[in-house]
Amino acid sequence: MTRIPHGTSGEPNPLEAFSLDQLRRRTSMKWRTYPEDVLPVWVAEMDVAPPGPVVRAVTEAMESGDTGYPAGTAYAEALAAFADKRWGWSGLAVERTAIVPDVMLGVVEMLRLVTGPGDPVVVNPPVYPPFYDFTRHADRRVVEAPLGAEGRLAPDVLERAFREATAGGGCAAYLLCSPHNPTGTVHTADELTAVAALAERYGVRVVADEIHAPLVYDGTRFVPYLSVPGGERGLSLMSASKAWNLAGLKAALAVAGPAAADDLARMPEVVGHGPSHVGILAHTAALRDATGWLDALLDGLDANRRLLTALLAEQLPAVRYRPGDATYLAWLDCRDLGLGDDPAEAFLRHGRVALTGGPPFGTGGAGHARLNLATSPEALTEAVRRMAAAVRAAGGARA
Repeated sequence: MTRIPHGTSGEPNPLEAFSLDQLRRRTSMKWRTYPEDVLPVWVAEMDVAPPGPVVRAVTEAMESGDTGYPAGTAYAEALAAFADKRWGWSGLAVERTAIVPDVMLGVVEMLRLVTGPGDPVVVNPPVYPPFYDFTRHADRRVVEAPLGAEGRLAPDVLERAFREATAGGGCAAYLLCSPHNPTGTVHTADELTAVAALAERYGVRVVADEIHAPLVYDGTRFVPYLSVPGGERGLSLMSASKAWNLAGLKAALAVAGPAAADDLARMPEVVGHGPSHVGILAHTAALRDATGWLDALLDGLDANRRLLTALLAEQLPAVRYRPGDATYLAWLDCRDLGLGDDPAEAFLRHGRVALTGGPPFGTGGAGHARLNLATSPEALTEAVRRMAAAVRAAGGARA
């Protein structure tokens, strides 16, 4: 399987389309949670101009009154074609897919298929906080297998967690975040093959959240979990929502490996009532017709990664930041700033800039904060300026 590098699109940087004043007119969570004097660089929404093909698909649906219930396999077909071209993976079978409302609700449904109430679900902290919230809401028990010191999967730690999870003889699942949120780590083929071997040895079912898969930078290869040897019993959740900023247009796909098709077939039919038909049209258009826009976005995000590195070195050298190979999220180690377990709280209070605090990400999250890079270079520069001002105002040491 060969990864196809993204090309030069010739399209403008989607991150530079709107001024701060224009962005403040938005009514979504990112722009309405905090007062207007707060600069938001927290939740996973992007400050972008939407792709033209997506705008046209939604506009045409509205103009023609095509606003009913979802039907067909166009979304899955578009994802399969994207996976083949982008990741060199031709194994995404449309007949082994199902539409779900969004990735996390899809995760819950997949966990219900392969585990029962009270069963353990292994996660790799620091990890996306809803992994804890949704798992517990589904009446499953979280077992942590923390990432290693370099932010990568630790096979020995994972094996101990699998052994603990299966010690009682019941069912167990592993909720894999790939690429990883918040670190931006892209798991290698060897790492994922080792995961599959461990899962087979201990009888653990793997459910992979691969929502950030389109957001992998040049020089790094994304490997779908279902493509690795031993991944045939896995289940994956994919969506265009993160890469094309479509969170408000609900739609995602559950994808089963060849040996998990019977599991997916047991998913209740009513789950497919949750996605938005207009959302499916938008996601399909993104995957099929807006890859040039995605390439321009990745170029803009890559420039922002480099800008953030320079800004931190200049203004907050005590913050440790290892740019991830995927996502538009930056995981900042702020422990040397002297701001306590939740530095985001100090950044907000003293600098009027909103980041996502680290503690809800589980073990390894204390003293960290997550910053959303998907904004203009000007806004990113202002965010770091405010963070540095907050450290000075809070009296943080070694800033």
